[in-house]
Amino acid sequence: MAISFKIDVQILQWIELFEKVTRAKTKDCFLFQDKICFMVVRGHLHKALGPNKKNVTKLENLTKRRIKIIEYNDNVLQFITNVLSPLKVVDIKNEEGIVTITGPDQKTRGLMIGAKAANLRGYEQIVQKYFPDIQELKVI
Repeated sequence: MAISFKIDVQILQWIELFEKVTRAKTKDCFLFQDKICFMVVRGHLHKALGPNKKNVTKLENLTKRRIKIIEYNDNVLQFITNVLSPLKVVDIKNEEGIVTITGPDQKTRGLMIGAKAANLRGYEQIVQKYFPDIQELKVI
């Protein structure tokens, strides 16, 4: 499943709506698995979520789509952890462009990978957009 990273009028409208509702600074916006993903600058995640995730609920009602908010980080391992959130990551290692992720249990690892590794390849595309030297994500 390809991720659409191209900016069109719809994406710009979503960014404008997001920033108006949350008052958080947006770095990027794209579609991933029928969800609108907003990449917020570091330190703006709590502002974007709002109290009791009120902003997320409001945005989902306004856009009629599921919303995912990811906090950007310059550290590739922390960035990957943020992309996988709310799934828990027990351990994460980067060895020459191949990132190995360890989940706490079989169910979490299954959710990270997805059917026919669709989730994992999608996460890989997101990470490679910001960190092109990352070749592959592996879940063990």
